[in-house]
This record gives sequence, C-alpha cells and structure tokens, in this order.
Amino acid sequence: MKAIAINRYGGPDVVEYIELPDPKVGPDTVLVRTRAVGVNPVDWKIRDGDLDGILDAHFPLIMGFDLAGVVQAVGGAVTEYRPGDEVIGYVRKDVMGYGTYAELVAAPVRTLARKPAALDWTQAGGLPTAGLTARQALVHALRLRSGETVLIHAAAGGVGALAVQVAGALGARVIGTAGPHNHTFLRGLGAEPVEYGQGLAERVRALAPGGVDAVLDLVGGDTLDVSIALVKDPARIASAVDYRVSALGGHYIWTRPDPEDLAAVARLADDGLLTVPVASTFPLGQAASAQALNAEGRTRGKIVLLVD
Repeated sequence: MKAIAINRYGGPDVVEYIELPDPKVGPDTVLVRTRAVGVNPVDWKIRDGDLDGILDAHFPLIMGFDLAGVVQAVGGAVTEYRPGDEVIGYVRKDVMGYGTYAELVAAPVRTLARKPAALDWTQAGGLPTAGLTARQALVHALRLRSGETVLIHAAAGGVGALAVQVAGALGARVIGTAGPHNHTFLRGLGAEPVEYGQGLAERVRALAPGGVDAVLDLVGGDTLDVSIALVKDPARIASAVDYRVSALGGHYIWTRPDPEDLAAVARLADDGLLTVPVASTFPLGQAASAQALNAEGRTRGKIVLLVD
C-alpha cells in the first residue's frame, strides 16, 4: 500500500510517500480502505518529535489519526462491522507509527463509528478529531447546558467551527473569537463573532455584561489569561492547547477515542445540526504541503487529504 511516513523526526522534508506492507488485521480490528483523512496540528507535531516524550514511536512512522473509509475485512472477534460498511475513525493508538495517512488502515473497533450519510467523504474525513474534541470539551468537561453562554476562541478553525455547532445543538448561546474576515462565516454557524486581540475582554463584556458561563480555549497563551477574567467560574474553562488551564482549576482536553462520542457527533450531522466546513483538500501524496498550511493556523474549517 501507499502511505505517508517518516523515518526520523524533523520538518516537512522528512515526509515520504512510500510503499509499505499492508497492515495485519488483529482480532479486535477492522481493515479500512481510506477515502479521506483530516489533517490536524497533532500530525505535524508528531512529525516534529513533540510527542516523543509521552508516546513510543515505531519507524517508519505513518502519521494521522482521522479517517473516513470502507471496511475491507474484519478481525475474528469483530461483530460490529462487516465488509462494505462505511466508517469514520479517530484511530489513536498507544504507539505512534500506525496512523491513517495510508491507503489501508487497521483500526481498532474502539476508534470507529458509522459514517454519517449526510456528509460526503471529504467532510467525513475531517470530522473525527475535531468533532470529538468539541464534544468531549463541551459535553463532558464543561457540562454545557441549554441557555448558557459559552465563549469559543478560534471559532472559525477546524475544531472551533464544529464546537460552535455542537454548542448550538446543546441550546447554548455562542460567542466566538475570529478575525473580521470570518465574522460572516461564524454568524452562518450560529455564533456571535468578536474580534480577537487587544480589547477582547471589553468586546465580550459588551455582549455578555455578567461574563460567560464557560470557555473553550483553542488558542492558549494570553487568550487563556483573558478568559479567566471573563468566565464566572474558572473550573468551567477547557483548553485543548494550553496545559496551564489545569493549574487554573480548568480542564485540559486530550481527545480520546470513544465510539459513543463519535457516533453522537455523527448523529448531529445526520440530524442536520452539524456540517464540516472544508478549507482545502490535497491528494495523499501532498501531505507535507497540507501540514504546512495547517501549521499556519489561519484556515477556515478543515484541511483534508483525499485518497484514491
């Protein structure tokens, strides 16, 4: 099979498009022929070696956690799927090396859910990591409820755009930070946009004089510091990017594979409550270029790799 892999940590120049053996299908896994793969910041951080201190690596290391594709074969203990089923997955394993930037992926059943029929392959490929992050932050960590006001930083990005919709489906009021060129886009998703940067706290208070009930931080740094002054209870801040949030009494979000959460996000799509905005697509062989664009942090929605 063709796959995108690295044989050492480094910049985009270490990324290779190579031929590798087809993966084996263990008893609790299914073999998926990949159609689309979402690109996420964690992908190029793994390439750079940033996660080497917490996860063992196997080289050649195939990058990627997201996938959408078709089941080709199932392991002996699998009863949930059969060949021909269309699935999505957040295929994070305990060892880095066997990722989803590949034509074929052996995915544990615990990482999969059925593909939402309402989404095409490109949208479905961009859903898993971003959708799970949004749901696990808003539903499990922040316990967001109908009628509450949530502030979402970087609301037009890959995770932010889905978080706006997940929060809206919960019945919450959403204030989202973004550059002015993304404000019309955010209004279309149901958020009230505010510009980030100096004066952010005053702009948010103009919309929510009493402060906000919860904050989802997807920026970190000074943005997290500003959030402390805006939220009624620091325990209701969640960040997917800044570990300091835990010391402040909030929640750090490390997205976990969870088939029930993934299925819940898929149902939102099928119920017409969530779509996946796609910023751009690349063929699998151009994964290094896709990662470089993702690392700029300026895209509206998801970047997706397409697999022939």
